Amino acid sequence: MKNENLQNQNTQIINETLIYDALKAKRSDAGAVREILAKALELKGLDYNDIPVLANISSPDLLDELFRAARKVKEEIYGRRLVIFAPMYISNLCGNECLYCAFRARNKSIHRRALTQEEIANETRILIDQGHKRILLVAGEAYPKEGLDYILESIATVYATRHDKGEIRRINVNIAPLDADEFRRLKDCKIGTYQLFQETYHLETYKKMHVAGKKKDYFWRITAMDRALKAGIEDVGIGVLFGLFDWRFEILALMQHIRHLEKTWGIGPHTISVPRLEPALGSSIAEQPPQAVSDLDFRKIVAILRLAVPYTGIIMSTRETPEMRRETFALGVSQISAGSRTNPGGYGSEDEDSSQFSLGDHRPLDDVIRDVAQLGYVPSFCTGCYRLGRTGMDFMDMARPGDIRHHCDPNAASTFMEYLVDYASDATREVGERLIARFIDEMDERDARRTQALVARVVDGERDVYC
Repeated sequence: MKNENLQNQNTQIINETLIYDALKAKRSDAGAVREILAKALELKGLDYNDIPVLANISSPDLLDELFRAARKVKEEIYGRRLVIFAPMYISNLCGNECLYCAFRARNKSIHRRALTQEEIANETRILIDQGHKRILLVAGEAYPKEGLDYILESIATVYATRHDKGEIRRINVNIAPLDADEFRRLKDCKIGTYQLFQETYHLETYKKMHVAGKKKDYFWRITAMDRALKAGIEDVGIGVLFGLFDWRFEILALMQHIRHLEKTWGIGPHTISVPRLEPALGSSIAEQPPQAVSDLDFRKIVAILRLAVPYTGIIMSTRETPEMRRETFALGVSQISAGSRTNPGGYGSEDEDSSQFSLGDHRPLDDVIRDVAQLGYVPSFCTGCYRLGRTGMDFMDMARPGDIRHHCDPNAASTFMEYLVDYASDATREVGERLIARFIDEMDERDARRTQALVARVVDGERDVYC
């Protein structure tokens, strides 16, 4: 009876029957594909039933057309900006038993720790000295005796830490689901985005993978975003851990979740993350994913999501190799982590035994920034929208007609110049300054004047200038 109740609750958001019917019914003939791609280029997104057609593409010619369409949409909406952040793991304590994760409660292979506030301040100083301005604060789904207060105090510590030339200006948060009152307390700490992954939307797979702990409750997890939005957190981020189940099913379920949020709250997620399952210490499942996603299919996932929800940010982590990250920038990725560590205290030590998963991109931030700039993308450390209230529906109201670029492009240039002046190596600064000059030359007259003024203020010694 309990499983039947869970299934009934699940179908309020995720209808697996509809997903399987859609996957069986749709064929990917050239005419249907091209009709959908033409619609996607109108920048209004795609209908639910368009997704299986694109997911089933196998023809090399049609794949090329899919990728070209995704590149065009990415360029039209996001231009050459690429937002940069770093994760900060403050704890790997966990009460869940997720079979694919090194942090799972019964895994004796890793060293457990929760950072003290001084250790968190030290990690913050290290990230500041690298040039970071925004972080994603991450904790395993069990806390020290202080409970949620530990998380809230940690956020306050990061915001209060200043060092030399900088500070962290915005904290996004990835922690266990909360109740509505707890989410209100989290909102009061002035976080940016609350991020949480369902991991897999397939109910039976979810139950097989989450065998103990509060995370066993599928419905509690999938409704976390409803509670966060109800509590007034305007920006939420969702995602799938690709490799646990059929990626085509997961994308359709992801779209159902998005439509549920839009229907209920008037707005969908601010970001979607697309991690693939990577090896994790003490997990045989992570070593051999149940339904591994090929590199080609991974590129398809990014491209389809960019066309389906064109104004939603897509996040690419350092799970992927530099080569794969480069390929997906053009296909739709708009935010990347860089110089990442996935163990508590990882920026100040080399304790790999405490990491959550294996990384594919081990390069330091400066190397990533130089690489990104050489590809023609403008690294952005901007946090202006959060602090000026351009979040939630207000952000989308500016994004859909294209008005947000008049703020994002100048802010990207000014924050990139701030990085170049204060933190970059000589080689990176040379590449970056040439890119900023070219970036401004390609703007219309109004945006060029605004951007030149902001950049000049940074060069003259001002910091944290944005519009």
